[in-house]
Formats: sequence, structure tokens, C-alpha cells
Amino acid sequence: MFHPTVARLTYRALLGRRRALILFALPALLVVLAVAVRVLAGADDSTAGGILGGFALGTMVPLIGVIAGTGAIGPEIDDGSVVYLLAKPVSRPTIIFTKLLVAIGVTVVFSAVPVLLAGFLLNGNSQQMAVGYAVAAAIASVAYSALFLLFGTITRHAVVFGLVYALVWEALVGTLVPGAKTLSVQQWALAIGQKAAAEGAISSDVQLPLAISLLVALTAAATWYASRRLKALTLAGEE
Repeated sequence: MFHPTVARLTYRALLGRRRALILFALPALLVVLAVAVRVLAGADDSTAGGILGGFALGTMVPLIGVIAGTGAIGPEIDDGSVVYLLAKPVSRPTIIFTKLLVAIGVTVVFSAVPVLLAGFLLNGNSQQMAVGYAVAAAIASVAYSALFLLFGTITRHAVVFGLVYALVWEALVGTLVPGAKTLSVQQWALAIGQKAAAEGAISSDVQLPLAISLLVALTAAATWYASRRLKALTLAGEE
């Protein structure tokens, strides 16, 4: 289910000059913000929670997920080079699974690691907040990568749909509208992250068993359907 050549090509595409600049810019902004807040306001758990939960997990992580998830396959479909990949004796599920693993790896490195660093800078990991939010970021990275990889297989406007989801649903609707919080990847990840942090340091509107079930269901369903769409793309090309 893992193909080294596909993985290498995907890494090369994701870490190309333009995408790499964006991938580095967002974590760098978070770290700079954390340093500035610590210098100007000192260590404060409430401020740390606001930055890590609001900006980092609510905005930065889904945006990085959009870049990595859609970038893992979307450009190949757009420019037609996916035909050369599909011509190789590699199963479509293997292609999708390999690209998903690469997208997850890139998203975790550029989101969970900076969140952990920013947490230590903001309050020295008081109440295990840095660890809790880093765990939440890593968990969210898996679901976002699968979801946005799926977007890349079903539409040529995957980045637009991904940005709408990340900035409108996750950062706005999923944060402010009570009923929508149950369908928010951010809230699912926070339910797991709060178990890694001290009691009361991180809160989620979704119970842990439901959060785990929804995370697994979304990741599995998105990966499966992306494989189906890739098979359909192959048939369309052959016809």
C-alpha cells in the first residue's frame, strides 16, 4: 500500500519553491507571534490558549492541510501528468494511500511541531497546553489531509473549496455556531488534545468517543472515495 517512487514524487511536488514558501510562512508567523506575545505580555495561559486554539488550530492547521492535501494530487490532475502515473503498474488505492501518507507527514511537520514550539514559547507548556494543542494539531492533520486529498480528486477547484471549508466552516461557522461544532474537525481534534493536557486547560464541544468515531469515519471514507474517483478518472481517460 506504500509506493516509494510515488512518495518521492509527491514530496518533490509539495516542497517545490512556491508551496514551500507558504508552508514555511504560516508556522514562522505563529512562532514570531508567540515570541512577541511572550515578550510584551509575559506567560499567560489564557492568551496561550487563545493563540494556539484560535489562530494555530483554527486557521493555520487547516490552511496547511489545504496546501498539502490538494497539492498531493491536484496539480497532477490539472496539468494531465497524472496520466503517466496511472499508466504505471501501481494500484489506484496504493497511489492514494501513499499520497495521503505524504500529505499527513508534511502537514504534521508544518503544523504540530510549530504548535508545540509556540506553546512552549507562550507559557512554557503550563498545564501541558503545548503538548495538548500539538496532539490536537497532529490528529487534525490526518483528517484534513484525507479530506483535502479527496477534494483534489473530485474537482479542479480543490484549493478554492478547501479554503472555503478552512476559513468559513472551521474558522467561523464551526467556532461560533453551536450545532455546527459537532461537525468540525477542529472540535474532534480538541476532544483528543484535551486528554493530553491538564484538566480544564483545553475544552471541546464534542465528547471523546464521538470525536474518535467521526475522525476515523471521515478519514476512511475520504480515502476510500478518493481511490474510487481515481479509478473513474482512469476509465474516463481510457475511453
